[in-house]
Amino acid sequence: MRHLLSIQDLSEDDIKWIIRKTAELKKNPKERNYMEKRVLALIFEKPSTRTRISMSVAMHNLGGAFIVLNPSDLQLGRGETAGDTARTLSGYVDFIAARVNSHRTLEELRDNSTIPVINLLSDMEHPCQALGDLFTIAEKFGKFRGVAFVGDGNNNVTHSLLLLCSKLGINISVGCPKEYEPNEKILEKARKNAKKYGSHVIVTNDPVTAVKEEDIIYTDTWVSMGRTDVKKRLELLQPYQVNERLAAHAKKDYAFMHCLPAHRGHEVTEGIMDGRHSIVWPQAENRLYSAMAILLFLSRK
Repeated sequence: MRHLLSIQDLSEDDIKWIIRKTAELKKNPKERNYMEKRVLALIFEKPSTRTRISMSVAMHNLGGAFIVLNPSDLQLGRGETAGDTARTLSGYVDFIAARVNSHRTLEELRDNSTIPVINLLSDMEHPCQALGDLFTIAEKFGKFRGVAFVGDGNNNVTHSLLLLCSKLGINISVGCPKEYEPNEKILEKARKNAKKYGSHVIVTNDPVTAVKEEDIIYTDTWVSMGRTDVKKRLELLQPYQVNERLAAHAKKDYAFMHCLPAHRGHEVTEGIMDGRHSIVWPQAENRLYSAMAILLFLSRK
């Protein structure tokens, strides 16, 4: 049984298959009814725009059906365990995809499910986002390029990008405050991957060092859903804002990426967000085609 809770669940060949299939599906997004008579259960403990819509439309485009479930729609909101929910849903639907507060919820769903479970975002990783991002980079440059992530390094997107880049031999640098460096367990896995596949993983507290001569500058919101330490975070992360001064240290043909939603004037300036280097909107659109590819990957025998 295949699941996608972490990028680390995928082999190098798995990742390349998903990227190739994403490219095929972007050319012919409604070509066949691959998922006819199959149903996807979408569970959201947190708000979502791109993930909810891309995964719903992906299932529709593949000929399947989907059900969107918020905590108030499920007995999860009244104390039923994630394990019991997984056992029940396994008898009704063909996939479970969940955006959760705790990664442990996903593990409990997986451990008690007889159908594929997909991580739509947890406190630890966001693999669907990272896979769509990798396709966007390949689409823009014709091949994979090095990535500099600037901002909060202890972030689900950062973690998935660290694992993904290191598995494919892509250099990745993370520029962040010492207080917000990546999770040590994730970093250890990424460094092992990098050693095996011949890339470098750098974590630095200097944003200029992180972006210097890099191809991609990537950032994310400084204040994720549910954070209460807003003032402290804004103060510590201000030097890591992606602005024209910082971007000048990257390659001349660099591309800017953001997983959205963006808080203009905080992690990124208007000029960068809407400027000629930004590929944010193709990046967002590509979440649809990568979602389709992920569903097909998980349905392979």
